[in-house]
Amino acid sequence: MSESIEQAQEGIERAHHEAEHAGAHDHGPRNVAIMIACLAAALALTEMGEKASQNQYLTHHITLTDTWAQYQAKTIRAATYTSSADVIESLPSPGPEAAKRVERLRGEAVRMNDDPKNGDGRKQLAEKADHQTHDRDHAFHVYHQFELATGALQIAIVLASVSIVTRFKALTIAAGLIGGAAAIFGVLVATDIV
Repeated sequence: MSESIEQAQEGIERAHHEAEHAGAHDHGPRNVAIMIACLAAALALTEMGEKASQNQYLTHHITLTDTWAQYQAKTIRAATYTSSADVIESLPSPGPEAAKRVERLRGEAVRMNDDPKNGDGRKQLAEKADHQTHDRDHAFHVYHQFELATGALQIAIVLASVSIVTRFKALTIAAGLIGGAAAIFGVLVATDIV
């Protein structure tokens, strides 16, 4: 009986020793925690890029709206100048002073439509709005690309966290692959490659 007790004690000590030995070399949870920290840092940077591109989009959108408002104001002013000139010309026996005024009004109407000197005629404003539309649409595209990277990083962090609790290595691998791909994608978006 004492022999079986000794064997049991030896077995317990061996199991205890192996457990301590395995714990000293089991860096899985620690490595996953480090991976989660790296993913969280990548997520923070990606969210910063997302917010910056969202702000750029809003800024470009407001600027574009202002340009089109100025375009509409020029249209109204040109129509007013033209209408005023037409009214003056329709008066019975307009004098030389009226002719000068009509000429000035028609000149202003032309300048409202095309003013290359000041760069703010309707023609120039339409060209400017086209460029601003491109800039706004590009910022919106970048914003959505950052949203994709942010979502993938969040999923990777969740998978990595669950893998610690479940000790299911496939989740750790999936988290690493998704997170790595999302981080690379975020860098490509930030450098305007994608």
